[in-house]
Amino acid sequence: MTSEVTTDGSILLSKEQSEEIWELGNAGAQNAAAALSTLLNQKVSIRLPSILVVNLSNLQEHIDDTIAAMVIFQIKGQVSAGGSLVLHVPKPSILRLSHIMLGQPEDDREIDEMDKSMLHEIGNIMMSSYLDACATLLSIILLPSPPSMAIDMAHAVLESIIATHEVEDNADQVLFFKTEMSCAEQEIDAELFLLPSRALLKELLERFRKVRAATTG
Repeated sequence: MTSEVTTDGSILLSKEQSEEIWELGNAGAQNAAAALSTLLNQKVSIRLPSILVVNLSNLQEHIDDTIAAMVIFQIKGQVSAGGSLVLHVPKPSILRLSHIMLGQPEDDREIDEMDKSMLHEIGNIMMSSYLDACATLLSIILLPSPPSMAIDMAHAVLESIIATHEVEDNADQVLFFKTEMSCAEQEIDAELFLLPSRALLKELLERFRKVRAATTG
């Protein structure tokens, strides 16, 4: 298996851990794209060219300061540890999605309540589908919490999430799932951030290893 998982140099991953993260990330992304395709009634293609694992202390080096929506979910279900999933959609892609889904003008304008409602719906469907795919691989139940949302510069929003403890206190790394989506022949820029506690990431990877060993043994 060829995995495109890189780190910022402060985190060490074994080849096995990189492959496990890649398989979980890719399965989730493909399932999320299929769900979005159904919602929009248009073909949505998605690529996951890379996953970047960075330390929280280096976060500012990997996020720009463009205005974006961050739709934030807590990971619930059959896991003993906590973590957050964040859907990051820059403003131009919000307007593009709103044009495709709602017929809203794509001209540069302020994000309104219809856009926000749409983002909640897209976030719910994509994150539920993402966790469903991961749960299938892990043979457990994973569910997203009801979402919260902020629209601001991406770096500021993530810092606020961390400061208000929407992220587990012992989360010290971020997994950036760099997605490339296209819909109706238009590019959609979106990323998924996973902010797991150390215990959650360990739990997910150990569970993945056990399930894979049981199916191949």
